Amino acid sequence: MNTGDTAFVLTSAGLVMLMTPGLALFYGGMVRAKNVLGTIMQSFILLGLISLQWLLWGLQHGIRAG
Repeated sequence: MNTGDTAFVLTSAGLVMLMTPGLALFYGGMVRAKNVLGTIMQSFILLGLISLQWLLWGLQHGIRAG
Protein backbone atom coordinates (compact mmCIF):
# COMPACT_ATOMS: atom_id res chain seq x y z
CA MET A 1 0.00 0.00 0.00
CA ASN A 2 1.26 3.41 -0.96
CA THR A 3 1.44 5.78 2.02
CA GLY A 4 0.59 8.77 -0.17
CA ASP A 5 -2.64 7.15 -1.36
CA THR A 6 -3.58 6.22 2.19
CA ALA A 7 -2.96 9.74 3.44
CA PHE A 8 -5.06 11.18 0.60
CA VAL A 9 -8.01 8.89 1.37
CA LEU A 10 -7.85 9.64 5.10
CA THR A 11 -7.62 13.38 4.47
CA SER A 12 -10.56 13.27 2.07
CA ALA A 13 -12.66 11.30 4.56
CA GLY A 14 -11.83 13.78 7.31
CA LEU A 15 -12.86 16.72 5.14
CA VAL A 16 -16.17 15.06 4.31
CA MET A 17 -16.84 14.50 8.02
CA LEU A 18 -16.08 18.17 8.72
CA MET A 19 -18.44 19.17 5.92
CA THR A 20 -21.43 17.33 7.41
CA PRO A 21 -22.40 19.95 10.04
CA GLY A 22 -22.31 22.68 7.39
CA LEU A 23 -24.43 20.60 5.06
CA ALA A 24 -26.88 19.91 7.87
CA LEU A 25 -27.22 23.62 8.61
CA PHE A 26 -27.61 24.39 4.90
CA TYR A 27 -30.42 21.85 4.55
CA GLY A 28 -31.88 23.07 7.84
CA GLY A 29 -32.21 26.55 6.39
CA MET A 30 -34.28 25.22 3.51
CA VAL A 31 -37.06 23.71 5.64
CA ARG A 32 -39.56 25.06 8.15
CA ALA A 33 -38.32 25.84 11.66
CA LYS A 34 -40.05 22.80 13.16
CA ASN A 35 -38.22 20.44 10.77
CA VAL A 36 -34.67 21.75 11.28
CA LEU A 37 -33.70 19.25 13.98
CA GLY A 38 -35.01 16.33 11.94
CA THR A 39 -33.04 17.47 8.90
CA ILE A 40 -29.84 17.87 10.92
CA MET A 41 -30.29 14.44 12.51
CA GLN A 42 -30.82 12.85 9.10
CA SER A 43 -27.50 14.26 7.89
CA PHE A 44 -25.60 12.87 10.87
CA ILE A 45 -27.38 9.50 10.81
CA LEU A 46 -26.53 9.09 7.13
CA LEU A 47 -22.91 10.00 7.85
CA GLY A 48 -22.84 7.24 10.46
CA LEU A 49 -24.48 4.68 8.18
CA ILE A 50 -22.15 5.41 5.29
CA SER A 51 -19.12 5.20 7.59
CA LEU A 52 -20.34 1.85 8.89
CA GLN A 53 -20.88 0.55 5.36
CA TRP A 54 -17.38 1.64 4.38
CA LEU A 55 -15.91 -0.12 7.39
CA LEU A 56 -17.83 -3.35 6.82
CA TRP A 57 -17.64 -3.71 3.04
CA GLY A 58 -15.18 -1.23 1.54
CA LEU A 59 -12.33 -1.97 3.92
CA GLN A 60 -12.89 -5.70 3.56
CA HIS A 61 -12.66 -5.51 -0.23
CA GLY A 62 -9.62 -3.27 -0.04
CA ILE A 63 -7.77 -5.70 2.21
CA ARG A 64 -8.76 -8.65 0.06
CA ALA A 65 -7.56 -6.91 -3.12
CA GLY A 66 -4.23 -5.93 -1.56
